[in-house]
Parts: sequence; structure tokens; C-alpha cells
Amino acid sequence: MNFNQKLIARIFGLLVPLMSMVSHGVAEKKQPGTVVLTFDDSVASHATFVAPLLEKHGFGATFFITEGFDFAKDKNNYMTWEQIKKLHDDGFEIGNHTRRHITVGRQTEEQLHADVEYIEKQCEKHGIPKPISFCYPAYQTTKRAVRVLKARGYRFARTGGSRAYAPGEDDPLLMPQAFDGKPKSTLEQFKEAVNKAKDGKVSVMTFHGVPDVKHPWVNTDPDKFKSYMDYLKQSGCKVVALRDLEK
Repeated sequence: MNFNQKLIARIFGLLVPLMSMVSHGVAEKKQPGTVVLTFDDSVASHATFVAPLLEKHGFGATFFITEGFDFAKDKNNYMTWEQIKKLHDDGFEIGNHTRRHITVGRQTEEQLHADVEYIEKQCEKHGIPKPISFCYPAYQTTKRAVRVLKARGYRFARTGGSRAYAPGEDDPLLMPQAFDGKPKSTLEQFKEAVNKAKDGKVSVMTFHGVPDVKHPWVNTDPDKFKSYMDYLKQSGCKVVALRDLEK
């Protein structure tokens, strides 16, 4: 072997492990996670502020509808069914949050069936598909509530908590949230919740009104919400509705 051949062999010998390291690094590069955005209580700002901002970013979301509180008479602070229908028409998911927003532990199976069915019928009346996603009022759950949801064909149901949802490990009808937007919530807390969406886990985010005038204890400031969504966009995460997890 002459000098040039030895030199080429030596260079090749150095390049092979280097290329292997680069290839391994590419394979190990973390893929962006999946984040689900959910909005509770039929608040008017969902239609007027939240939905346009989500559309701007190309985000999916689930809006959980209830006719509890002052839904029937206060149309300054709660959506109309026409606005809810537009959310559906714009590609968002409409979920079920029960007719009266009563905690399921205070209801019999028959009462819960009736409250869940009422929202289903309202959806049908307004040209919205029967919901397959549910949100427990006040995050409280019971075994009989899970039975009701299974019987009615629900696929997903969100509770409370502060951790990511682990498909295959967690019951999808007892799905935890990773973040709960409150007045004192911070961008750093939101970032931590987003970063839990890894290793196949999904970060489910909960918000109420943006703002929520009638329930200030669950209010999210619009400017703060914008900062959350800006970070989410920069993260590269896939941002979807609950129903999209079936895919």
C-alpha cells in the first residue's frame, strides 16, 4: 500500500465513526410533542378572541359546552349556539360539559344521562356532530360517570391534575390535564407543561374564559394567553383537539 492509499484509509477510518455519531444524533433528535387545547364553560371570549387567535396559528382545540351558569340569559358573557356552530364550521371540536354543570358525584346515572343527552340533542339541533369528548364539571369523577360515558359512546373525557396523558397507560375516559390556566399561572409553568409532551405522552391544556368575567378565579388574561400561544407555535408541537388523538 503506497502513501496515498494509507492516507485515504486513515481518513476513511476517522470519518466512519464520525458519520456514525452524526447519524445517531439525528436519530436521537427529539420530535415535537403533541399538545391538546381545551376550553370550558361556553364563555363568549372563546368565539370572539380565542378562536381567531387559534386559527391564526393553525391550532386545533376542543370547546366544552354547557348551558349551566347564566348561559340562557347572559349573552354578553356566554356564547350563543350560533357561535358554537361557527366554531364547529371553522374546524374546532365541540365537546360535552353537561347541561347544568353539576358535579357528577351529585347525580344518579339517570340524571347524568339526561344532562349529557341534552347537549347531544342541542348539537344535533344546530347541525353539530354528536360529541365524543367530555369534560367533568369541577374535574370530579365517579365510576358510574365513566359507565355513562362508555354507554353513550364517548372516547375521551378530561379531568383535572397536573401531568401529561400517557396513551396505553391512562384510561382515556379519565384523562389528566397538564396545565390549568388561572390568574396566577405563568408562562414558565405553561412551558413546563408543554415540555411534558414527550416519549409518546400528550399534554392536555385547560382554559376557561380569555378573559372570564363571570368566574375570575379561572380567568386568563388575553395578553398572557397570547404569550402562551406564541411559545406553543415556536415549540413546533402538534396542537390538536381531543378527537384527533384517535388518529
